[in-house]
Amino acid sequence: MSEQIQACKVLVTPTSYGTNDPALRTQLENEVGEVVYNTSGKPLSSSQLASMLIGMDGFIAGLDDIDRAALNAADKLKVIARYGVGIDAVDLDAARDKNIIVTNTPGANSGSVAELTIGLMISLLRNIPSAVKATKSGEWKRMRGVSLEDKVIGLIGFGAIGRQVAQKLNGFNCRIVAFDPVADTEIAAELKVELLSLEEVATIADLLSLHCPVTNDTRNLVNSSFLEKMKPGSFLINTARGELINETALYDVIQSGRLGGAALDVFSKQPPDAKNPLFSLQQVLATPHMGSHTDGATNAMGWIALNDCLAVLRGEEPLYRVV
Repeated sequence: MSEQIQACKVLVTPTSYGTNDPALRTQLENEVGEVVYNTSGKPLSSSQLASMLIGMDGFIAGLDDIDRAALNAADKLKVIARYGVGIDAVDLDAARDKNIIVTNTPGANSGSVAELTIGLMISLLRNIPSAVKATKSGEWKRMRGVSLEDKVIGLIGFGAIGRQVAQKLNGFNCRIVAFDPVADTEIAAELKVELLSLEEVATIADLLSLHCPVTNDTRNLVNSSFLEKMKPGSFLINTARGELINETALYDVIQSGRLGGAALDVFSKQPPDAKNPLFSLQQVLATPHMGSHTDGATNAMGWIALNDCLAVLRGEEPLYRVV
């Protein structure tokens, strides 16, 4: 271990870091001079982060607001190691301007998010939350549901998570269709996934699941026009990013009865307001951005972020560099 890395200070903001595997914290603390943890219990705002980045050499980052104002306060920062795959909350231009390397953890949470996606699909089709609530209250209802078997599942985005969803759905005898402008055709063929246009996928899917990042092209992708193209009675699942959906338009189309319902693990504002109109609809399931919150995913994200953070502090090239 070099004296250079022993003198480094590292900020760790994800509150789940090391909770399932204490060795993550132990190794980091043994490798560097000082580690500062986020004890607020939630992601940090830009102003909160700015005050904590002063004097930091490394930063293992959660879902904090890592904008230019926060990075302007970073006087020694060499690396932002995102604990997760999403980098939409990181001002990459500001990081480049300050010669700060940014990394992420691609694929670490893919299996866990895919599992939740399929769980939400089944919960929607079989009305599981309503059935549980009714049974616990003493009712014994004859609940009717919709089978997942033989349905058309549409995937918007065919990256690591989309591919995991497709792989796991193959056991349900579904027809799987997907849209991705840079889809791997060989993997699609292996997983028996038909690659179609965005409009074709939206039009024929019984369940439509979002697995794409937020970009200028995808922000508010699911708007009124898009929703009107979806198959009547179909269901929408979003375990990707809340900014992909216009929530007002989604409320209108579900309330009208044109869509069968939606399951949302993410929202345009997080945490969402308790008075979010979508929460008033029985056909909407809502979960608290829990897709990656499993032991396997948090451990994988932790080790990848740790190793890349330490690599940069040693002067080495990280494995998953973004900028």
